[in-house]
Amino acid sequence: AVVSTQSTGDVDHQIAKLMVQLSKSQDEEIGDGTTGVVVLAGALLEQAEILLERGIHPIRVADGYENAARIAVEHLDTIADTYIVDKDNKEPLVKTAMTTLGSKIVNRCGRKFAEMAVDSILSVADLERKDVSFDLIKIECKTGGKLEDSQLVKGVIIDKTMSHSQMPKELNDVKMAILTCAFEPPKPKTKHNINVGSVEDYNKLHAYEQEKFIEMISKIKESGANLAICQWGFDDEANHLCLQNELPAVRWVGGPEIELIAIATGGRIVPRFSELTPDKLGHAGKVREIEFGTTKDRMLVIEDCKNTRAVTLFLRGSNQMIVQEAKRSIWDAMCVIRNLVRDNRIVYGGGSNEISCAIAVSEAADKIPSIEQYAMRAFADALESVPMALAENSGFAPFATLAEVKSRQIKENNPRLGIDCMDNGENDMKVQHVIETLIGKKQQIMLATQLVRMILKIDDVRSPGEEE
Repeated sequence: AVVSTQSTGDVDHQIAKLMVQLSKSQDEEIGDGTTGVVVLAGALLEQAEILLERGIHPIRVADGYENAARIAVEHLDTIADTYIVDKDNKEPLVKTAMTTLGSKIVNRCGRKFAEMAVDSILSVADLERKDVSFDLIKIECKTGGKLEDSQLVKGVIIDKTMSHSQMPKELNDVKMAILTCAFEPPKPKTKHNINVGSVEDYNKLHAYEQEKFIEMISKIKESGANLAICQWGFDDEANHLCLQNELPAVRWVGGPEIELIAIATGGRIVPRFSELTPDKLGHAGKVREIEFGTTKDRMLVIEDCKNTRAVTLFLRGSNQMIVQEAKRSIWDAMCVIRNLVRDNRIVYGGGSNEISCAIAVSEAADKIPSIEQYAMRAFADALESVPMALAENSGFAPFATLAEVKSRQIKENNPRLGIDCMDNGENDMKVQHVIETLIGKKQQIMLATQLVRMILKIDDVRSPGEEE
């Protein structure tokens, strides 16, 4: 959908701007359901326009919408089911993640992506505190290869290589020094110039620089480290000295990666060289370089870390667009699983909960004597735009399909009946395992209603420069 919210949504139209912000709010708060929230807000505005043309005051429409939203959210609580989040039984969680990935480009390998999302969240989740730290999950993308080549690595992947091509490509039982200080021969930091008058002086200076750097290398080795990870670079001479003294090193590792490596390996970041002590070293079972394709692209994988909770999702795809789409899709799936860890109540998808809420709101509207009842019925119609869009996108006749499912819901009193998008011949979404999180669905209704109420209270739109 258009609203998988690319972060650079540059829109001129005022209301459209609000729609993009609405979608972003849903994305930041819940991480999924960005399209649904815009579809609902659009339908509510459409319905409001019809009511306004009939002469109903916008404030009455806004109040009716607020009542209806409250009823819908309360109704969701009554039809919600509780869901067991269990590390030993991942299958239900995988099916939930697959529901999210069903509407995305990556759905052809949805099962694999769903398993990666579930495994990554369960690796870092604290089930007792019902908390998930996304800081421990890194998503690394690399173009080339197929979507199916994506994998979950229990450790950290960085887009760097050993600084010298002759350094070992695989290290076992690694103790690493994580440095953010300069790791190179001393240079005069002031504006002074050194005038070298003779060859002897130059050689002396060169020997001094080399001696100092070899001292630095021996300090690192004395602390017990057998790998140096540096935030800054060092020149080729320093690189050569590292190789001669058998100290593998990685240079130009960015700030966020350095932090993640420190968390994963249980090491401390060393800001000053004099502070390097054995207890500040990070530990990893294995550090290895991996190669890709014919271009021999290389990356470093740090595995079997001391802190087993840090994981990296490594995504592949044929071009940048596919890889970015895969990244957004798996992010949505991870957010859904995180929401389940936080609040394990769910409702069933496929438009079933929207139809059920629409029925509840319509029934409530019949009991209200004031003019807000019209707005509430309009709200119920707007809720039905979601199952209608699902039916249309699945190639069914939208009105006929919706009417049939709605009448069955009322007749059988079964709020789990939705649109059979995959044409499996089964409308019960519990059987089809189409699941959405309760907090995600509640948030959709609340956000869309709040936005529409805000728009209804706007009397006039003035653009800058109109008077000129």
